[in-house]
Amino acid sequence: MSTAELATSYAALILADDGVEITADKLNSLITAAKVQDVEPIWTTLFAKALEGKDVKDMLMNVGGGGGAAPAPAAAAAPAAGGDSGAAAPAAKEEKEEAKEESDEDMGFGLFD
Repeated sequence: MSTAELATSYAALILADDGVEITADKLNSLITAAKVQDVEPIWTTLFAKALEGKDVKDMLMNVGGGGGAAPAPAAAAAPAAGGDSGAAAPAAKEEKEEAKEESDEDMGFGLFD
């Protein structure tokens, strides 16, 4: 990453930490105050447009958050008081069988075949 990109990134983080709106002018002001030279105005404009209307703090807290995996299906519900507890066992067995069918082991080929 170039010095210009780093300086602009740090300036954007400073503005976000202070809760100030991130604009190209404010980024330029911080970069100038830090005495960083040779930062072309395109970098501040790009960063300002990319971060416009976004919560940078939220983005940093959710790095790698992606879509995530779907929650695992709940096992059979707990039986009511005095109910038949044998109904939960077949449901759990079926769930295990379905999970085994979805595995990649029985596809008939390997990565390096």
